[in-house]
Amino acid sequence: MKEEENYWTERYVEKKTGWDIGYPSTPIKTYVDQLQDKALQILIPGAGNAYEAEYLWKAGFKNVHILDISEVPLKAFKKRNPDFPDSNMHQADFFEFKGQYDLVIEQTFFCSFVPTDANRNAYAKHMAGLLKQNGKLVGLWFDIPLTGDMIKRPFGGNKELYTKYLSPYFKTINFDQCYNSIPPRQGNELFGIFQVR
Repeated sequence: MKEEENYWTERYVEKKTGWDIGYPSTPIKTYVDQLQDKALQILIPGAGNAYEAEYLWKAGFKNVHILDISEVPLKAFKKRNPDFPDSNMHQADFFEFKGQYDLVIEQTFFCSFVPTDANRNAYAKHMAGLLKQNGKLVGLWFDIPLTGDMIKRPFGGNKELYTKYLSPYFKTINFDQCYNSIPPRQGNELFGIFQVR
């Protein structure tokens, strides 16, 4: 865990955060806008600066939890949202984190792990374990070629590849090319809704 924590902390400290767009991404905002149950237990893993969590919190969702391996973005989030409860902020390794949620929001988090079979299988299995019965995994995956490079993040994939890892644990409700990506990511994202088996 320490190696990963150091890697991401260094990225935040050095402001090498090209993935950070500074606001909630349009596809996730659009999905959140149609949610009616404000009591949902929601987790955002690999939350970073967690603009989606901020949006949910301000929209009245009080059971939003954010998880990140680095404390740097969590501190920045707390500074922006001083009334957000500390008990809903978690600095931990995703694979060791425990909890039960109705909804997990995926903001290309899957694509941050070194793309070994072991890592991707562990992600799918652990993600399913974090969801309650009928719980959903919803969000974005990069639709970009997966190269042999084991260092350059984000790591890519395609619908078929992601489905291979997710299908043992999830039923696919929807998984298609994202129609409302932000302009720089147009054509490079998939939007998915999966329900735990």
